[in-house]
Amino acid sequence: MPRFLALLPLLFAAFVAAKEAPPAAADPVLEKRVMALAEELRCLVCQNQTLADSNAPLAEDLRNQLREKIREGKSDAEVVDFLVERYGDFVLYRPPLKATTILLWFGPLLLLAAGFAVLLRRLLRRRSVEVAEMTAADRKRVAELLAGTQGERR
Repeated sequence: MPRFLALLPLLFAAFVAAKEAPPAAADPVLEKRVMALAEELRCLVCQNQTLADSNAPLAEDLRNQLREKIREGKSDAEVVDFLVERYGDFVLYRPPLKATTILLWFGPLLLLAAGFAVLLRRLLRRRSVEVAEMTAADRKRVAELLAGTQGERR
């Protein structure tokens, strides 16, 4: 009996965490189109997930808007255009290459190139550090020191 009581909190946690399964779609073809479109659109809350992957309430609302537009007979392109018009290119999971998104596409490459240039410059600078030219007096002093240390060793 004590073992059962120890498992009771786990059973309660599983019951609380369980979600009700979404109802099966009345039209599987429509649902397939909705999920295909949702894979191409970004969740505006999660930002790093597609609408299909996100569990955010806004993502569910956007999926419902997709269903509604498809039921109205809109094509996939018209539905995407509607969302882009409403939310901007940010809603697209793969934004188009335009003047406003050029930094988004090539920014990481530019940062990598800049980092490589800084690294290369530092390495070349480190390699090009030369020993300062010695004057005649410095050479004489070095020779005396070396002669003195060699005489002490013998």
